[in-house]
Amino acid sequence: MKGPLFYSKILLFGEYGIIRDSKGLSIPYNFYNGALKTEANPSDEAIKSNGNLKRFVTYLQTLQNDQPELVTFNIDVLKSDVEAGMYFDSSIPQGYGVGSSGALVAAIYDKYAQNKITVLENLTREKLLILKNVFSNMESFFHGKSSGLDPLNSYLSIPILINSKDNIEATGIPTQSLNGKGAVFLLDSGIVGETAPMVTIFMEKLKEEGFRKMLKSQFIKYTDACVENFLGGDMKSLFANTKKLSKVVLNNFKPMIPEQFHQLWQQGIDSNDYYLKLCGSGGGGYILGFTQDLEKAKSSLKGYSLEVVYQF
Repeated sequence: MKGPLFYSKILLFGEYGIIRDSKGLSIPYNFYNGALKTEANPSDEAIKSNGNLKRFVTYLQTLQNDQPELVTFNIDVLKSDVEAGMYFDSSIPQGYGVGSSGALVAAIYDKYAQNKITVLENLTREKLLILKNVFSNMESFFHGKSSGLDPLNSYLSIPILINSKDNIEATGIPTQSLNGKGAVFLLDSGIVGETAPMVTIFMEKLKEEGFRKMLKSQFIKYTDACVENFLGGDMKSLFANTKKLSKVVLNNFKPMIPEQFHQLWQQGIDSNDYYLKLCGSGGGGYILGFTQDLEKAKSSLKGYSLEVVYQF
């Protein structure tokens, strides 16, 4: 047995900001994917995944008992499939900020949710918000607090524009130009990041008035501008605002940036060869890079592995 594929995602803009109502833009990233699977001779990895699924099923049962109006599952079928060894076969790296738990949540909802909202429906804003709320509750099992955006992106496999917490919409992004010089890329930090501790640090920082002010006057301002520039295809303004955003992140989100990347981050700002920003919650995993000249960025970041996500 093998279920349909669910893809990883990249939040191009909006990490942390969307908690405080900034804009955000999330796109599917088809390089990685995962599917529910059962096989006769499971690997150690499959057995471990199956163990995680057992705990997740217990959580989902509690969720539906507490909030039956939110979501109900074919829980008996789900339980028996998990007992029979079902696991999530995924190439999505965990702790890398590309939505490994989101794809799993989407796969479970797709197969076992009752009265589910399907991808083929006319996805009104109201339906998107219902889905986001269901996914937020489901994914909280993994992170403690989830916006629900990762599973939403994985489930629908279309770019999603976040205008604010209660205003999200499916969107189109400018067409890629595969021979374009500009690019968005992933830089592998080589370290696994954990979402929950990073979110805790952010929530603690929110208690400081200075940090809240900086978020509003700089971080959210530049994030919103980047989203608008990117969707409008205004690449000149996009790079000017990404540079400002990269500086603000380096100055105010240091705990979320692995220490050995602080200098590399600054080097990009000084040379204008590339600008780095957080991919997901940070703390490791991937770092997101923006460059107007991919070849230049590659030579500046020699020795690091770069994965191109989008070219223009």
